[in-house]
Amino acid sequence: MRCTVIGRDEVLHVARLARLALSEAEIEPMARELSAVLDHIARIGELDLTDVPPTSHVVEVSGALRLDEPCVSLPREVVLAQAPAVSGEGFLVPSPQA
Repeated sequence: MRCTVIGRDEVLHVARLARLALSEAEIEPMARELSAVLDHIARIGELDLTDVPPTSHVVEVSGALRLDEPCVSLPREVVLAQAPAVSGEGFLVPSPQA
């Protein structure tokens, strides 16, 4: 079995990408957990899955969603009357802050 070792710099890089603030005490356990995840993925990659069809669920899912059928929408005035801010004929969305 492979033993992936994720270092401190890699943990901090992933945390920054995920916008996570890690304390000093959290860095080492996170490195071990990420290493274990990568080792598990590597073990899965070693399996012969030639005859295994792709799936989105491990069990059969049925009836989870209703049929997508067209129906009458609410009038625009009713919807916009409940919006916190309106611009013209639509919702006013604030600009993202940098």
